[in-house]
Amino acid sequence: MKIRELVEAKARTAKEVAQALALCSTRVKDDALNQMARGLEEKAATLLEANRADLERARAGGHARAFLDRLMLTESRIEEMAHGLRQIAQLPDPVGKVVEAWRRPNGLEISRVRVPLGVIGFIYESRPNVTADAAGLSIKSGNAVILRGGSEALESNSVIVTVLAKALEKTGIPPEALQFIDTPDREAVMALLTLDRYVDLIIARGGEEFVRLVAKEATVPVLKHDKGLCHVFVDEDADPAVAVEIAVNAKVQRPSVCNAMESLLVHQAIAPRFLPEVAKRFEAAGVELRGCPRTCALVPGTRPALPADWDTEYLDLVLSVRVVDSFDEAVAHIRAHGTGVAEAIVTSHYGRARRFAHEVDAAAVLVNASTRLVDGGQFGMGAEMGVSTSKLHARGPVGVEELTTTKFVVLGAGHIRE
Repeated sequence: MKIRELVEAKARTAKEVAQALALCSTRVKDDALNQMARGLEEKAATLLEANRADLERARAGGHARAFLDRLMLTESRIEEMAHGLRQIAQLPDPVGKVVEAWRRPNGLEISRVRVPLGVIGFIYESRPNVTADAAGLSIKSGNAVILRGGSEALESNSVIVTVLAKALEKTGIPPEALQFIDTPDREAVMALLTLDRYVDLIIARGGEEFVRLVAKEATVPVLKHDKGLCHVFVDEDADPAVAVEIAVNAKVQRPSVCNAMESLLVHQAIAPRFLPEVAKRFEAAGVELRGCPRTCALVPGTRPALPADWDTEYLDLVLSVRVVDSFDEAVAHIRAHGTGVAEAIVTSHYGRARRFAHEVDAAAVLVNASTRLVDGGQFGMGAEMGVSTSKLHARGPVGVEELTTTKFVVLGAGHIRE
């Protein structure tokens, strides 16, 4: 079977079973999620074996440390995947939720009700833990999903989907609700993007160039998760100790993900006290600093930043640092270089905190908190399909509610339009 025919067959099957899944009760879906979590735990050794094969190929291919970190599964990460599925099971079911209702003067009753999108095509990078998150969120929200992970994680993803599909079957949900494209050929992605007859939404998660290609080629609506260039601005009224902890966490806790800080902005009034102190912590963590001239003067050994550094998503232990003259200059820098994922300010000044929240345009704006917190699990959403940088339909962490749409239900008593 040709690749396009293969993908179209999967999409057609997903469309068929999506209708049944949309009608499943909350109890059945939650039971399925718990079975999925149990399956991952029971098959952990098999998952790790498959992941080792993926890692060996990636190392042989010369992939960078940050890429290998995203690809790697460990016992604790598998446990986190299972925990995420159980958290999703505990969330309120968005399907059938009445968003609002009103009664017209003529007695007509109108309500807006949440319903599943239908079939979601999910194209994502080489992080196999995302496969479980996507499957769980799709089942909870009543959607069938077509999964196409990074080719480097093919073995890991194949095993994960097999385990999850078997768990669905135990609860009576059609295992075909989880479709997996098991070919690394890019033609499969291009085919999926144009199957608007069967697919209701494409969620694209990956590199900036790839996501732009998806948006350009797709005839299906696209929700984008692309470049994450996040900033932390240390204001002149910041508590230096708090600022150090937030900055280090935002960069070091897991540098290979989209909500890690890539640029640190520091007000000139606090820079002489703050920068030497935080630089010690960064040095201990192995972070390479690339700074503006004032940063280089305050922290000897800092590599001079090039213009490109302010627009680079390192996804590694590299950080660009700039000393700014004012709050306004910090906001202007973020507007010029930010990508709209997450931006943070550290300050004890109430007015500037309010201004930052109001003036900075991003999916998430944080005050005295690390950008690493911008995550579906940290927000109490169980997990996420990604952090949307789109502004239509959903923005920020995409959880179960963001995987639904609404329909109007109108109750009349023989009403007609005069």
